[in-house]
Amino acid sequence: MRRVSLNARAAMDAANCDEVEIVLLTFEHPELPKPVRLSTDPTERLSIDPLLYGTRSSWSGADPVTDPYLFILASAEFPSDLEDAPAAATIVLENVDNEIAALLRSFTDRPVVHMAVVLASSPDLVEAEYRNLNVIGVDGNAGEVSLSISRAPIEEESVPMDRFTKDRFPGLFR
Repeated sequence: MRRVSLNARAAMDAANCDEVEIVLLTFEHPELPKPVRLSTDPTERLSIDPLLYGTRSSWSGADPVTDPYLFILASAEFPSDLEDAPAAATIVLENVDNEIAALLRSFTDRPVVHMAVVLASSPDLVEAEYRNLNVIGVDGNAGEVSLSISRAPIEEESVPMDRFTKDRFPGLFR
């Protein structure tokens, strides 16, 4: 059972509420100079030229002043709690720039994604958190790009773990 703050619980139970749930995303990859931090809510204006909105939170080791979570047009589907299925999430980005597809196609190995749900009124208090997920698939069209996020696929684990080499299994090479 996960812990949920009283504010989040009251917001879920209320018919109408001013509380807004925000999904914070952190993408990490060895080829990135620093993590990419994204938010699904334009909580505050970060700069005028260029016009940027975002959320200031200290989640995942971010400095709220220098490393804000930048606002993107996106929707998110949270990982499920099913026992017999891996925790999988989907993030749908609005395809507002052609560079999004070029960036997503430039990676040869999978980026690591950390995902958290916070309230706009308390962005440092995490209501739900999903860490160490991988981007396992990208699908898109002219209007949107859909990222499938899950744990590392077990199908990619080497089985058997030992390689059948002459040094390891000499009886096979007589």
